[in-house]
Amino acid sequence: MPKSLPHRKRNASGLSSSRRAILAAKFALTKKAFDVVILDLRKLSEICDFFVIASGNTDVQVRAIAEAVSEGLEKKNVSLHHLEGGTYGRWILLDFVDVIVHIFDSKLREYYRIEDLWGDAPRKEVKEK
Repeated sequence: MPKSLPHRKRNASGLSSSRRAILAAKFALTKKAFDVVILDLRKLSEICDFFVIASGNTDVQVRAIAEAVSEGLEKKNVSLHHLEGGTYGRWILLDFVDVIVHIFDSKLREYYRIEDLWGDAPRKEVKEK
């Protein structure tokens, strides 16, 4: 039996990776993120279990969304492993090991079309209730 990869294990929160992805999406929505999507990569990649992708209109909003996700998950005992892009606020990547959150300004998201790169991944759109 192969060893479990570290990103497949639950972290200190005890929450599953799917639950952490849903929470990240919901925290993004608290700052009016739009086009929030969760991609399930578990059967496609060993990079992580889920991508959460969200958009903001301005660099200030993108940074606010990232902060809300990071702080919200931290309160749930989910630690941020790595952050990229926080300086400019056009594309911020939050790495929670088995959940990676991408927050784009809307123009950059349209340019990179990251969802299309993972077109085979099951996707779930997340909206405010």
